Amino acid sequence: MTARRGRAAATNPFDEVIEAIRTAGYHNHRLEQHSDLVSAGIFRDLMERCPQIATDYRSGRIARWYNVSAPGARGRRVDLFVGEPRSSGKYNARGARICVENKSVITAHRNKTNRLDDLDEVVRGIHRVKPESIIVATVLVGTAVTVLNIPDHVRKRYKNRSDFFDSKVLPRLSKGDQSLWGEFEFAVSRNRENDPQKTVDAHARSRIRLHPTGASLHRQCERPPNSCEATGCQG
Repeated sequence: MTARRGRAAATNPFDEVIEAIRTAGYHNHRLEQHSDLVSAGIFRDLMERCPQIATDYRSGRIARWYNVSAPGARGRRVDLFVGEPRSSGKYNARGARICVENKSVITAHRNKTNRLDDLDEVVRGIHRVKPESIIVATVLVGTAVTVLNIPDHVRKRYKNRSDFFDSKVLPRLSKGDQSLWGEFEFAVSRNRENDPQKTVDAHARSRIRLHPTGASLHRQCERPPNSCEATGCQG
């Protein structure tokens, strides 16, 4: 994926994800925004970089869907599905050409096996009905040792006082406010220093071949050197 004219600030879909985190102040892993941005960006790149995909899409030979059911995957969904539709124009799992599944492992790296199981199930389901289809998985791996988990803990504390969260907490996120660590100590998640590497290694051993492409680190609050850091207050 290369830089596009008129997009000086964004070189690929993941830059757009990081920018969205900065704009929001934190990464909400309970929403689909991260996945939707990556999927839309990948499809945009496919249209720009793959003439066959662009031609087939514009002619109606193929279509694209977001967040559709994966075949035989117990209710799991595919984040981006590009393939041949039914004669009615509706989604057709057996017409799969390119599928993309987006995952993130930010705080609890111990849950990496759950993400791997999710990906493996989607791969098996799609290849069962269309063996020649191409399946791509993206995994956003958090590298912070300490993360302030905003969606699961802080925001829930103020679920009946959203105005307070929006006016008193949100403006302090992603601003280096060190007092957040003590004020919301109950919301701090801790990773071991080697957890990110273990997560990457685990994915590398899976059925899906891993091609690391670098990392973007978004710091929510930065502690002094040799201490802990947080990414995107859970991002």
